[in-house]
Amino acid sequence: MELSLKLDIPKLSQPISYQKGILLTGSCFTEHIAERLQQFKFRVTSNPNGILFNPLSVADSLEGYIDNRLYTHNDLFYLNELWNSWDHHTRFSDVDADAALAKINAAQQEASMAIREAGWVIITLGSAFQYYLKDTEQPVSNNHRAPTQWFEKRLLPIETIVHRLQQMLNRLFDINPGVRVIFTISPVRHIRDGVVDNNRSKARLIESVHELKSRFDKAYYFPAYEILIDILRDYRFYDIDFVHPNFLATSYVWERFADACIDPSLQPLMEAVSEIVTACRHRPRFEDTEAHRNFRKKMAGKCSELIARYPFIDLESEYSYFTKK
Repeated sequence: MELSLKLDIPKLSQPISYQKGILLTGSCFTEHIAERLQQFKFRVTSNPNGILFNPLSVADSLEGYIDNRLYTHNDLFYLNELWNSWDHHTRFSDVDADAALAKINAAQQEASMAIREAGWVIITLGSAFQYYLKDTEQPVSNNHRAPTQWFEKRLLPIETIVHRLQQMLNRLFDINPGVRVIFTISPVRHIRDGVVDNNRSKARLIESVHELKSRFDKAYYFPAYEILIDILRDYRFYDIDFVHPNFLATSYVWERFADACIDPSLQPLMEAVSEIVTACRHRPRFEDTEAHRNFRKKMAGKCSELIARYPFIDLESEYSYFTKK
């Protein structure tokens, strides 16, 4: 007896491995995948501009990394006692303008290096709605709790989304011919848009991504949206807001992602890495015991063995923890 629909997800022709870095950008769902990849010690650069929802902001940010763009004081504005950037999430804001710029430009420089060396860029689009400043027509990535009357909200046409992302992809493949791009659509409902407009928005994103996939043989689609909406279609898989997927749902999506997108031969290595990372996070009640010293010695040995065999996996902090006096 089948109790749910089946969803066959094609495996990547060039699956994710440890040797190449991964740049992730987009909605908050991006961060769920990034956290899982980081747990297994893949080389991850996650959301260098912070959380981004719409395709224009994603395309602009990625081209900023390609151009190695650095921001100046002229790119900041003062609101709610903070210096902010219309291109960045609030986590880059600061009471001091120099501090805000330092955080922004450090992330820009890291992303500029990562995008040139990455084996994969994972883009999660969340909404086809774009906000513009009424006074200047400038598109914004985050409203920073500015007054609503400052903005005009527009639902982007499919043609605009495809054209802008195609421009970005052409430039990306020029500077990094070996990179692969994995598109996903965030399953998080943007309920503030209303149920009907949220579905219109998601539909435009889905159609745009599949059009891009048909134009680029190095672009792939991972159906995170369909997994939540069609396979896990029950509110028990959502948080109490009925909008965000809960831990059970994101764990299931991660399992399907790992199965489809990560080299299956890495499974034993991932399990060994996960054991070390989990052990490092454990904080014992009684450290000054022979049992705990033996445990740390055992884990230090496993850590040392993995470092020797797989020098491209960064386990130095874990090794330092297990060997500290």
